[in-house]
Amino acid sequence: MRLSGKTAIVTGGSSGIGRAIAILFAKEGANVVIGDIRADPREGGEPTDRVIAEAGGTCRFSRCDVSRWDDVDELVTSAVAEFGKLDVMVNNAATFVGKKILETTEEDWDRVMATNATGVFFGCKRAIRQMLTQEVVGDARGRIVNISSQHGMVCSPSKFAYGVGKACAVYMTRQIAVDYAKDNIICNAVAPGRILTGKPLDGEGADPLEYSHMRTPMPRLGRPGDIAHAALFLASDEATYITGHNLMVDGGWMAF
Repeated sequence: MRLSGKTAIVTGGSSGIGRAIAILFAKEGANVVIGDIRADPREGGEPTDRVIAEAGGTCRFSRCDVSRWDDVDELVTSAVAEFGKLDVMVNNAATFVGKKILETTEEDWDRVMATNATGVFFGCKRAIRQMLTQEVVGDARGRIVNISSQHGMVCSPSKFAYGVGKACAVYMTRQIAVDYAKDNIICNAVAPGRILTGKPLDGEGADPLEYSHMRTPMPRLGRPGDIAHAALFLASDEATYITGHNLMVDGGWMAF
């Protein structure tokens, strides 16, 4: 129960990695608020808030487009109104376009950056505004965990806008960590490698599975739970002297 009594928001928490984070955080005792544009998981199955409730946890779903400030503002405001505080903000919502720069249209660029960069900016900004009003508990007023990507660290072939957006998340994590360290706001990121989420794997710009296996030293590809447990560590009081870090969870991809 590492998050017992804490309140956590998970954007994009209905599906994939965000779903795994929300379920694990609730299992660890958190009051979870999911902010997403849809309640039904993209990979199928019961809505995440229902899964958590059936397991005895506490979860609320709030329809939220992270690219809209008013939506993010209401997401945080309603969570604090119900649970009294915001301990953890997980900025996970993301979208994908698999194109090189010459094929990337202005509409493609705007759509990806609105979610992957502006959405993280809005989530961080609104969370910090709330956390600054809270008392320091242990070492923190609050913790932010951004879900970045290995493609924010190295080139992302044929995924120009996606890679740039994830690089923005990496930079924002470092900047926020430094700017608000003295305020006891802790900001870190988790950078997934190739994660098998149950979503279709053969969409536009997707890496072939054989390429991902070749690039990953470990004998399997990642699972959503691998990212969820890393996010849990960074969200918990166990991560006492870590801020501004981008934790690679990639089976050794970046070490190869």
